[in-house]
Amino acid sequence: MSTTSDPTPRALLSVFDKTGIVDFATALSELGFQLVSTGGTARTLRDAGLEVIGVSDVTGHPEIFDGRVKSLHPAIHGPLLARLESEEDQKGLQELGYPPIQIVACNLYPFSAAAAQKPPLADPALLEMIDIGGPTMVRASAKNHRNVIIACNPQRYDEIISALQTTNSSDGVSIDMRRSLALDAYEHTAAYDSAIADELHARWVGRPELSDDTAVQTTRLPETLLASAVKTHSLRYGENSHQAAAMYTDPREFGNHSTLVTAHVEGEKDMSYNNYSDADATLRLCRALSTDEWPNTPHACVIVKHNNPCGAALGVTQKEAYEAALASDPESAFGSIICFNEPLEVDTANAMSGLFIEVLMAPAYNEEAKQIVMQKKNRRILTIESPNNRLASLERILVRKPIEGGWLVQTEEAPVIDWEKARVVTQKAPSESEIASMKFAVRICEQVKSNAIVMVQGTATVGIGPGQTSRVEAVRIAARRAGEKAKGCVLASDAFFPFKDGLEQAANAGASSIVQPGGSIRDQEVIDAADEMGISMLFTGHRLFRH
Repeated sequence: MSTTSDPTPRALLSVFDKTGIVDFATALSELGFQLVSTGGTARTLRDAGLEVIGVSDVTGHPEIFDGRVKSLHPAIHGPLLARLESEEDQKGLQELGYPPIQIVACNLYPFSAAAAQKPPLADPALLEMIDIGGPTMVRASAKNHRNVIIACNPQRYDEIISALQTTNSSDGVSIDMRRSLALDAYEHTAAYDSAIADELHARWVGRPELSDDTAVQTTRLPETLLASAVKTHSLRYGENSHQAAAMYTDPREFGNHSTLVTAHVEGEKDMSYNNYSDADATLRLCRALSTDEWPNTPHACVIVKHNNPCGAALGVTQKEAYEAALASDPESAFGSIICFNEPLEVDTANAMSGLFIEVLMAPAYNEEAKQIVMQKKNRRILTIESPNNRLASLERILVRKPIEGGWLVQTEEAPVIDWEKARVVTQKAPSESEIASMKFAVRICEQVKSNAIVMVQGTATVGIGPGQTSRVEAVRIAARRAGEKAKGCVLASDAFFPFKDGLEQAANAGASSIVQPGGSIRDQEVIDAADEMGISMLFTGHRLFRH
């Protein structure tokens, strides 16, 4: 065993992901570093013809418990944590006979990959994938980054070697680079711990979104909110040009192109912050309509502008769904985002060729249809990979919203309304066709910013009043958008009418039937007004606020 007086520098290499490790170790050896390694990494390096000192030879202690304990020893962590700028620490190393370690390459067992296996690993097998020695080495090296270079990302090996070659020693690595590598290391271990906590919470407590019982969902909300995401790329700017922005992806979604952030993007322009924000609202509503609830109209089209739908429809054909959605508000559809729940067809592509579209989304594209769409400059198309080339329906998820000083967290899902328990509260009952339209209307209404009013004919919107501080004003906007098509429409409101004036506006516009949650202290006043005007009304007892 060498001592601190031995001038030969040491590098400790212990990696699960062996990408680039042989080239890295070879370059280190050529620079004069002694290589110290553990288990599988040592075998890989020796098989490549490199001379390696085993960790057990350094510690004087064998690996135990099937490798559970191998690097957790003062002969390893003493050199990693010794402050070489301190004479006392240097003296301590010399007395112990521990030579310093200048470089550590370490990455961790792939816990997230193990947790994602199907069928799921049993708890004992999963717990074996929780790395203990690795995070300890990474954190110790990062803490002592002035003296130890920590490499946990194989993509940075070449950068480190280049810096080492400038002075032929670890002195060539600047303090700024050391800090950058140390920060990488702490982000690496933080993400690792977050993944472990998230998976064990799901197994031992349960995911809130996987229960239908609101009370159970509440008990399953985590005591500590953790988030881990990887920056995939910077965006040109945020909502406005003076704001910085970037895209981050949940590591569990890498390789999964069925989500918005991992969707395949094509086009001459990159997606912007606003594009992604609007696309999220568009995709969410299209998923809400991509169900088996309307078997005779399987095609869904959703058109969104500034996070609110300006048109949505179901159709026997895709072109029919598109034309009905566009007719709801063709003025607002200029510069919009459009989503289809089925692969884009040629007829639809031709029909939309003259419209200025920012982003188009679908689970797949007919090749000729794609060429037609991409003839216009600056269009972006996103492929949301989906089973059987049909968008998956909207599932209950856990969402978080930042507020000053913290976060709001809630479960979110498509409206869960027991239509058998919905109450007809007026003298006139809605017809079967009106009830069918109500079921469509509330799906749209739930995705519109509050206060929200949606007017529909059949399974197509004809007027939408989004995001108003006054419900009666939302009715006015929806009616103005609908024009003559408001006559005989079904109207959905995301919350109760606090006064009869909103209902009176709806009646004056021509609405024949209304669906709303009910629950106002003036419900009877509103019901009486509906009876006077010959309007049918249904109470669902289910509010649909979206803030």
